[in-house]
Amino acid sequence: MALLNFGGVEEQVITREEFPLKKAQEVLKDEVIAVVGYGVQGPGQALNLRDNGFNVIVGQRKNSKTWEKAKNDGWVPGETLFEIEEACEKGSIIQYLLSDAGQISLWPTVKKHLTKGKALYFSHGFGITYKERTGIIPPEDVDVILVAPKGSGTSLRRMFLEGRGLNSSYAIFQDATGNAVDRVSALGIGVGSGYLFQTDFKKEVFSDLTGERGTLMGAIQGIFAAQYEVLRSNGHSPSEAFNETVEELTQSLMPLVAENGMDWMYANCSTTAQRGALDWWKKFRDASKPVFEELYSEVAAGNEAQRSIDSNSQDDYREKLEEELKELRESEMWKAGATVRTLRPENN
Repeated sequence: MALLNFGGVEEQVITREEFPLKKAQEVLKDEVIAVVGYGVQGPGQALNLRDNGFNVIVGQRKNSKTWEKAKNDGWVPGETLFEIEEACEKGSIIQYLLSDAGQISLWPTVKKHLTKGKALYFSHGFGITYKERTGIIPPEDVDVILVAPKGSGTSLRRMFLEGRGLNSSYAIFQDATGNAVDRVSALGIGVGSGYLFQTDFKKEVFSDLTGERGTLMGAIQGIFAAQYEVLRSNGHSPSEAFNETVEELTQSLMPLVAENGMDWMYANCSTTAQRGALDWWKKFRDASKPVFEELYSEVAAGNEAQRSIDSNSQDDYREKLEEELKELRESEMWKAGATVRTLRPENN
C-alpha cells in the first residue's frame, strides 16, 4: 500500500504502482469471475475485466433486454454468457451487481452456490449493511468483499477506454480464505480503478446514499432548479437561464475543478467572479448544512434504506419511477438543455 497525505491526514491507498495489472492477473489466474447483473455497473466492470485479461463470464436473465445487450457487447451464450444460476455455479468469484431490490429477490438462488472458498463481491454496501432488512447474510466460509467505483459504470468504461482510471473504495466484510485482501485489490485494479481507498461496508453505503441524495444528484438538481426558476421569473430567456445555470458549470468550470481543484478554478476566474464566489459560498454552506445533517441522520437510522426497499419492492415501482423521471425530463429547464446540447460544436 502507498501512504498519501491528504491535507495533513495520512491515508493508505492501493495504487497501480505497487499492485500492477500483472500482479492482479497472477492473483486471479485460477479464478472464474461471474458478473451477475448487466445493468448499471455490470457492463463497465465486466468489459474492463475482460479487456484486462481476466476469466470473466456474465450471468443474466435469458431473453431480457440486458441479455441482448450483453450479446451485443460480445458475450457468447453458452461460453461467456449464462443464465444467472449457471453463472453462479461456475464462478469462484460472484460479482453481485444487481440493483439492491434485485439482490434481495435473487439472494436465495445465489446463496446456494456460495460454496466454501468462493468470494461474494459487491459494489455497494447496502445488502450487507442492512442485512437484517435485506436478508442477505452470507455463509461464514466465503470471502465477502467490495469495490465501489466512484461513478457510473458508463464513466468507468469510458475512462478505461481513454487510458484513465476511476477511483474506487474497497472493503472487506469477511476474510474466510485469508486471501481477501489480494482478491479485492486485484479486482479493484482489474475493473479499472485509478486508486483504491479503504472503507467498510457501512461507511460506503452511508457516504454513497448521502452523496446520491446530496451533491451528486439530489442537491445539485435542487440547486439547478432554484437558480433556473429565479432567472426565468426575472425575465431571462430559457437559453440564458440554462447556460448560466448548467452549461457553463458542466462544460467549462467543472472540468477545471476536476483537473486542478476549486481553489485553482477560483484563482483563474475574473476578479469579479472571485469576489462574489468568496462572499457567497459560506452562505450556501450554512443554508444547506442542516439539510445534509438531516439527510445523514436518515441514512444512519436506516430510514432511507427502508424507503428504498419498500418502494422498489412494489410491483408497479418502475411505472411510478418513470412518472417521476418524466417530470424532470419534461421540465422547461431540461428541455432547454436538450436543445442546447444539439447546438454544441461537436454535434454539428
